[in-house]
Amino acid sequence: MQILTNALKFPEGPIYMQDGSVLLVEIQRGTLSRVATDGSVSVVAECGGGPNGAAIGPEGLVYICNNGGFTWQTIDGLLRPTGTPEDYVTGSIQTVNPDTGEVRTLYQSCNGHKLKGPNDIVFDSNGGFYFTDLGKRHADSLERGAIYYASTDGTHIHQIVHPIEQPNGIALSKDEKRLYAAETFSAKVRYWDIEAPGKLLPHQDPFGVGNILYGFQGYERLDSMAVDGDDNICIATLGTGCITAIDTNGKLVARVPVPQPDVMVTNICFAGKDSKKAYITSSGRGILYQMDWHCNGHTLAFTG
Repeated sequence: MQILTNALKFPEGPIYMQDGSVLLVEIQRGTLSRVATDGSVSVVAECGGGPNGAAIGPEGLVYICNNGGFTWQTIDGLLRPTGTPEDYVTGSIQTVNPDTGEVRTLYQSCNGHKLKGPNDIVFDSNGGFYFTDLGKRHADSLERGAIYYASTDGTHIHQIVHPIEQPNGIALSKDEKRLYAAETFSAKVRYWDIEAPGKLLPHQDPFGVGNILYGFQGYERLDSMAVDGDDNICIATLGTGCITAIDTNGKLVARVPVPQPDVMVTNICFAGKDSKKAYITSSGRGILYQMDWHCNGHTLAFTG
């Protein structure tokens, strides 16, 4: 695992681009940025608030989950989000033209209810997208989260899972027949079988949330995720500072720690089906790592 750059302000949402660069957000900086193959960093767009998960859509635009912003603290030399700033208004889904840097707001609410803290996003091959809303944490309260499905033209958005406790990472199986999501504080990976785009089949959970694929132990918490070429679910694991790989049957396959300990390992993305390259965000230290994964990656919709 090699450091591509260590000059980032809490990176998240990495997207591998065909020219070899990596687009990602810098949450503390409030930007969509580009890391070139030589490790240099340039700002693509000023998003404001708290840009979080990101994905390429069918028009070549970058779709961003903006959580509305965090307060920040450095603990033991590591940058960490700690709460909600006084100027917070709402969360949103934004689009960014990567060529011009133009930022537009696509969604701020669903059926009259504001988005709280959109976190991570994944497109299906039909051109719609699933995204998590983590909720929002205040000094004495916690707003609950949800999972949504939406269209890229701004005309349709609906909840498909609600309520759910702090959903963070989200991913689709390679055949797009299963949706995965990671709950941050419960440290559970949940899944739902998909009947049609944006429509989930009934699940086994008697409490109405979703099937459990895997539950973590101890002080681990969960962030974002991606699916590799073997259909393993690869989850950024907070606390232990690693990527944890789980197979589709809920079996632990591997743990891959970052070389410089960081409790805020937040995301992984793959270069695609023809490459073993993986990129990992170590956000507390502001690092983007590059490494060879054990198998080729999985090419997401509209990124190939």
